[in-house]
Amino acid sequence: MERLQKILAQAGIASRRQAEVLIQEGKVQVNGQVVTELGTKVDPDSDHILVKGKLIQKEQKRTFIFYKPLYVISSMSDPQKRKVVPDFFRHIKERVYPVGRLDYDTEGLLLVTNDGELANHLLHPRFEVEKQYIATVKGIPDENSLEQLRKGVYLEDGLTAPAEVKMIQKKDEDAKIKLTIHEGRNRQVRRMCKAIGHPVMHLIRTRLANLTIKGLKRGEFRELTSQEVKSLKKLLSGERNRNRQK
Repeated sequence: MERLQKILAQAGIASRRQAEVLIQEGKVQVNGQVVTELGTKVDPDSDHILVKGKLIQKEQKRTFIFYKPLYVISSMSDPQKRKVVPDFFRHIKERVYPVGRLDYDTEGLLLVTNDGELANHLLHPRFEVEKQYIATVKGIPDENSLEQLRKGVYLEDGLTAPAEVKMIQKKDEDAKIKLTIHEGRNRQVRRMCKAIGHPVMHLIRTRLANLTIKGLKRGEFRELTSQEVKSLKKLLSGERNRNRQK
């Protein structure tokens, strides 16, 4: 048994918040009865659910790795009419949405799914999902600066958790460093690099958990195989168990 608004969202009818509005407006029937109470629980496998007179079908769960280009908004819509993630998924019949956000001026790996449980686990802080970035920074950070990132730096919202950091390229006036973090603070990598005196000039996310953008070009996506989804959920389960033991 699951909440009715959750079932409607999983079926691709609307977002959970929009589904709540449909329920409150009396546009949803369960087994021939209009339901207006939020939190009503139903069985999607046996209950007969109609929205505006149409029978809902349980939506197939799908998850994609998307190589988000620069200057694309990681949301379902944008009042300024800028390009958003759904613009790239118009031919996918399921209502898929981005998992978390990747900044407007950052490119790279973004998961797009209609699997609410998977999305919630990836976003929840207790799972400490690793995110790897390649940052091109102004100037050449010395070893002391890199060590600050490894130990944690003080930002306006507190000390960051230790990061894995590796210098991968040095040029005359800039450098590329690889950073792996598991927190999800707003613009965290950019703020960390600025805090050590080396602001980010370009940023790309290359890995999330055990998934990478290898083989994809900007704007391209591919669907995860069932084995990849299984491995990802197993990884998340392992992280949760380790955190419980701490």
